[in-house]
Amino acid sequence: MVWRRRIEPLLRPFFHLWFRLERGMTLGVRGLVIDEAGRVLLIQHTYVKGWYLPGGGVDRGEAAEAAVIRELVEEVGIVATSRPRLLSVHNNHARFRGDHVLYYRIESWEQGQATSVGEIHEAQWFHPDELPDAITPATRRRIEEALGLVEPHPDW
Repeated sequence: MVWRRRIEPLLRPFFHLWFRLERGMTLGVRGLVIDEAGRVLLIQHTYVKGWYLPGGGVDRGEAAEAAVIRELVEEVGIVATSRPRLLSVHNNHARFRGDHVLYYRIESWEQGQATSVGEIHEAQWFHPDELPDAITPATRRRIEEALGLVEPHPDW
């Protein structure tokens, strides 16, 4: 089967294209930020209903950790002063085949100015015992998981 080694460099680009089309994957990040009073930061977007953890998509060529840091600054002006800590990895196949979400906790941070305009309708702090009614089920589950109230689930 040595002949396969000779043609592999020629066929590699076609296989990569095929696997990307067949096994396409997207990656998103969400960040858990808790203030000194123990409240969780949640956001409402201008384009979809519900309360969410801040976050978004990982850009091509961008590390996931860099993406959550960038998204926090863009959406809510949170500037991480230490590396985000990866809490869990989830598939989001129910919403989009091939989608995955990495969930981070930001241990130390400073409040800055949000750089995104028009994406966030509102950002607000909530005590974990008083989460808003319009919180998404996945967001509620992630908060409960991070606080040790339930075991992490692989689905977002």
